[in-house]
Order: sequence, then C-alpha cells, then structure tokens
Amino acid sequence: MNRRLCLITGASAGIGAEFARQYAALGWNLVLTARREDRLLALADEIRSRNGVDITVMAEDLADPAAPARLFARLEAGELTVDALVNNAGYGLPGTFFSTRWEDQAAFLQVLYTAPIELTHRLLPGMAARRFGRIINVASLAGYAAGSAGHTLYGSVKAGLIRFSESINAECEALGHTDVHCTALCPGFTFSEFHDVNGTREATKQMPQWLWMEAAPVVAAGIEAVNRGQPVVVPGGANKMLATLTRVLPEPLGRAMVRAQSSRYRRTD
Repeated sequence: MNRRLCLITGASAGIGAEFARQYAALGWNLVLTARREDRLLALADEIRSRNGVDITVMAEDLADPAAPARLFARLEAGELTVDALVNNAGYGLPGTFFSTRWEDQAAFLQVLYTAPIELTHRLLPGMAARRFGRIINVASLAGYAAGSAGHTLYGSVKAGLIRFSESINAECEALGHTDVHCTALCPGFTFSEFHDVNGTREATKQMPQWLWMEAAPVVAAGIEAVNRGQPVVVPGGANKMLATLTRVLPEPLGRAMVRAQSSRYRRTD
C-alpha cells in the first residue's frame, strides 16, 4: 500500500509519541526522530505490532545545528517523501537568564525554534510541488501569556512559532497551495515527561486538576485542525478560556497575574 509519511521530532515520549500512535492509527507510515534511539525503537516496535505501518527511526539531537540538514539528507537517501511534519521536540530550560549559560540558551533556541523553521523550509517545497502537506508546530499556551521570571525564552519562542505557523499557512493559501496547511498547536498543561525533565513536577502537582489534559485529545485536536487548514488551535475548554483572557485583560493586570502564579510552574533557581 502506498501510504503517506509523517516525520515527527521529539517522538520518544509524551506528545510526540502520541502523535506517532495517532498517525499510525490513521494508516500513515512514520519517521521518528529524537535523541534516545532505544526509546524510539521500543515505540516503533509497539506501533508496528498494532498498526502494521512502516517506521523508520533516525536518532538525532536537534541541538546540533547540522542535524536538520542531516535528517533531510537521510530522507532523500532513503527516498522517503514526507507528507506531514510534526515539529514537537522541546524542553524547558529552568532558571533565570542571569543564572544560565549562553551555550544552554543557544541550544534551547536551536531545538525549539531554529530546527522547526529549517525543517519546514526544507520540506515545504516538496509538499507544495505534490499539492499536499501538513505541518504541525507544537507551540504552547505560554505563547499567549505575559513574560515571567524563569524559563526566560520559552514564552518568546512559542509566541514566535505561533506567528510563524500563521504566516506559513497564509503564504500557502496566497500561493494557491490549497491542500498544504500549517498549524500551531498550543496546549496548556499536559501530562508528559516535560515537567519531570525541567524539575517542576512537584510544583505543578499543586495546580488544579482541571488545568491538565492528557496527550491524546491534545494531539487529536492538532491533527483535526491542520486537516481543516486552521492556523492555530488551543485544545481544551480551560485552555481556550485562558487564551481568551490573555487577549481581553488589560496588559498590566495580565502581567501581574502571571507574576503571582509563575512560581508554581517556573523555576528561577
């Protein structure tokens, strides 16, 4: 069977792994990339046994500026045509801008912003030529919120991904690529390894349960939105309410509210 192919970054756990499961359930073949090859191989075995799709594992660390070009070259060498790209790889960098090393901030920017943009730039022309393409950039509700102390660049990067996705979607429409769509998926608090990795798990446990979502409905919302050509999607009723508040509240009040609550999900040590 000639199946469509989806490339997913940061596929070894959490939202990325759920994207792999859901696209496979829809009959898509997969290319999975992340740093942890053992986790990718285990996920590939799980999905193959359940869905019978073809899966290629390409372990890469997107903190390396050469990684996107290597991925693209490996795809071309394997004659793998990417029909959907999910830019999901990401993490939080705890601490303030004062307390972190520039090398760590640069790697953060590379993984969460530069790599998704470069992969989009490399893969989008082929999608346009074939008149079909789907790009999902996993942004965040943080891209709508006021800036806060700690995790300094996270909100800025996610806001940038939202605007980038809107622009790519608009350009595809303007150029007549009517079945090539780009969507920024903006989840709020989602059950995954994210908060364990950045050391905020204990703090986030104190937050109300109604703020949290499982990865499955988050991913389903992203896939549905990109198929509709929707440039931005905020999954979940609570998250939609919070996103709306960021638009209607006076900016000083929004900043004050973020300052009051940010210590519950941001580390400044």
